[in-house]
Amino acid sequence: MSSGVKEVLPPALDSSSEPPAIFDGTTKLYISYTCPYAQRVWITRNYKGLQDKIKLIPNDLQNRPAWYKEKVYPPNKVPSLEHNNEVKGESLDLIKYLEGNFEGPSLLPDDPAKREFAEELLSYTNSFNQAVVSSFKADSISEAGAAFDYLENALGKFGDGPFVLGTFSLVDIAYAPFIERYQPFLLDVKKYDITVGRPKLAAWIQEINKIEAYEVTKRDPKELAEAFKRRFSSRL
Repeated sequence: MSSGVKEVLPPALDSSSEPPAIFDGTTKLYISYTCPYAQRVWITRNYKGLQDKIKLIPNDLQNRPAWYKEKVYPPNKVPSLEHNNEVKGESLDLIKYLEGNFEGPSLLPDDPAKREFAEELLSYTNSFNQAVVSSFKADSISEAGAAFDYLENALGKFGDGPFVLGTFSLVDIAYAPFIERYQPFLLDVKKYDITVGRPKLAAWIQEINKIEAYEVTKRDPKELAEAFKRRFSSRL
């Protein structure tokens, strides 16, 4: 979805930044531009056309403002959402919250079988990420390969692709930021192309990159690969 006007992204706030007005009635989404978990909620906000209703407050995770933990969200993680004088966290909970509490195009199908499968796939995201990350330090890529095979099979379950549930949904949003990072990193470091032998995953990546709500949140692939190298250098 597109509002027709490209959003001007605010600069990230750091330890020297003054806090925004908190609990002033404005709905705010606290993110980091580099965090894949925050990116999930950012994409959902964009797709539902909520740019004018949910204000982005980006934080610099390398130089965090102290007020964020003290006044906004004690766990000191992103994303978090300030709405109706409450602050909620956890990315999967938040994308469901935006779907259930805000207007805009639906990101879950009406079909009960597809909704059930959506829950299964959302629940699998942590296992998926653990499997892929574990392969960073391993000689074999087999565990990551099995995780990508799981996605390939999921993409073929209903046969009405290119997205997991046929149309773009919360499931695609939950996985996209991580695939965006794993693909260039594994190709660079492990010389492993996640799309080889997985035509449905290859088509999914191609199609999801056409979704403007996602495209505007993406980072440069080389930048992502280098960031992962720094983060996981002890495992490589």
